[in-house]
Amino acid sequence: MELPLLHLALVGTPNSGKTSLFNALTGSRQKVANYPGVTVERKEGFFVTPLGRQVSVVDLPGTYSLRGRSPDEEITRDFVLGKASGETVPDLVLCVADSTNLRLTIRLLLELKRTGRPMILVLNMFDIASRRGITVDVERLAKELGVLVVTSIAVRKGGTADLLQLTDDISAKLAEPQENSWRALSVSELRATQREADRIIADCVSLPARPDTWTARIDAVVLHPVGGLIVLALILFVMFQAVFAWAQPLMDLLNSGFDALGEFIQATLPGGLLQSFLQNGVISGVGSVIVFLPQIIIIFLFILLLEDFGYMARAAFLMDRIMGGAGLHGRAFIPLLSSFACAIPGIMATRVIDNKRDRLTTILIAPLMTCSARIPVYTLIISAFIPARDVWGFINLQGLVMFGLYAAGIISALLVSFLIKFFMLRDFAPAPFMLELPDYKMPRLKSIAIGIYTRAKMFLQRAGTTIFSMMVLIWFLASFPQPPAGATEPAIDFSLAAIIGKAMEPLLAPVGFNWQIAVALIPGMAAREVAVAALGTVYAIEGGKEAAEQIGQVLATKWSLATALSLLAWYIFAPQCASTLAVIRRETGSWAWMAVTFAYMLVLAYAASLVTYNVAVAFGAG
Repeated sequence: MELPLLHLALVGTPNSGKTSLFNALTGSRQKVANYPGVTVERKEGFFVTPLGRQVSVVDLPGTYSLRGRSPDEEITRDFVLGKASGETVPDLVLCVADSTNLRLTIRLLLELKRTGRPMILVLNMFDIASRRGITVDVERLAKELGVLVVTSIAVRKGGTADLLQLTDDISAKLAEPQENSWRALSVSELRATQREADRIIADCVSLPARPDTWTARIDAVVLHPVGGLIVLALILFVMFQAVFAWAQPLMDLLNSGFDALGEFIQATLPGGLLQSFLQNGVISGVGSVIVFLPQIIIIFLFILLLEDFGYMARAAFLMDRIMGGAGLHGRAFIPLLSSFACAIPGIMATRVIDNKRDRLTTILIAPLMTCSARIPVYTLIISAFIPARDVWGFINLQGLVMFGLYAAGIISALLVSFLIKFFMLRDFAPAPFMLELPDYKMPRLKSIAIGIYTRAKMFLQRAGTTIFSMMVLIWFLASFPQPPAGATEPAIDFSLAAIIGKAMEPLLAPVGFNWQIAVALIPGMAAREVAVAALGTVYAIEGGKEAAEQIGQVLATKWSLATALSLLAWYIFAPQCASTLAVIRRETGSWAWMAVTFAYMLVLAYAASLVTYNVAVAFGAG
């Protein structure tokens, strides 16, 4: 008889190696969605035990407590208690602990025990603890806690064998969880629980006489008030230089592939609407966005490496004083840094911030961070108008301009936060910043590869759905109605796209935008990178095969430098992403805050473009 699916829940503090264990158990058998009713990312995976038992495991948000002071804590608490809407009650809870730092996890486990759920304590990174001379009496720890305890090395092949075997053993004995009268602990009870956790650790864990000092040595440099900020700036600078230097060969390869595909379509199909749709709508449109996939992967690669290495928490600590002056909590740094990849997970990551005012401020400025969707726009314009040469002999000028655009986003976010604090939250003082700094660990190739694969897949799915549908719409608007017989003007001048764009042109003319840019901005609201695809489609239909293959060169001949710089300024601020606005509404629970975000970003974008264009024209760039 086939056994029913076993449901597990992974619970642990941040940086406990929980995600590495999740990856080790499930491998590629993962799916990413959202928890019902909220926008927090939900990771579920599947694996099979040695005895053939099918298991579903959910990786819950990292938390230090079940008190529900932040949305992440609420999700973890409700899931474990079986109160999460639309979710299956877990049969077994795996509490994952960093074996080198058990203090906060043991306290969390003592809270989890009060829920009445069957539980296993997983001592992860047990090999690192042993190398550092940390000895854990596993049997005594299990007796003190009253739960099963198993060691794990999630990053090593076979490192989860004991856990899998224990899962089989305990699943055969699982019974219905007992009813419990769980309630959130008061502050005094929480302190008592921490004292109990400290007592258990003192009885069961022996620390080395000479502790490992590598973490302290590295921190002496990276946490230095001046040197640490220099290191952080260098890391970010290298990351943005790499976006151009490392990605270019792969981008050229992808570009050549789409060029060849376009030529094949043109040579194979007779001229007409079908050829135009495939060549100008699909290949020129979607292809002009997919070609930037290598650059987006590089951004994600850096963020995942820094997170796995343990540097992210240090960066947040370094930025606390600077961000505090702008009215931001130190914990806001990680959501804002995540927004470099995409504002949506960045906004969702604000759930780790306890105070609602701190969280709201971070949500309102997160879209100003330069997300990966802006990379296609930035790269297209920079490549067309900024010469590919080195300055000072070793710095790529295009990468330097890209770094400047990212810096402009960061500075503008801090300024907006300061204004929010000054005008709206003047009487509010952020809570003190408390953060646990994890030990440094070498990033693991498997976890990095899974993370990059997941994000690349999501980007390609977006290209295959949102961007493709927008390109079909743009192609239709740019192709119909057909020009009258004998017309000498370009066919696109008679299209619906031209009619819409030229109607908007007077409004955008003061910032140097032509009607083609106006057409691109409209579908660009669905996703910022769609603007590049839209320009590729519009100019491909207008200019023929050459425009489809060399859109950057076409822009360089049709736009002035002032127009290009104005569009770059526009994209630093413009709210060109409907998905981000929808997430803001969901996270704040208010249409008003979504409207405020859209309005202030639109005003900033128009003002920045207006100033940039007129200054550039004054200096002869018009």
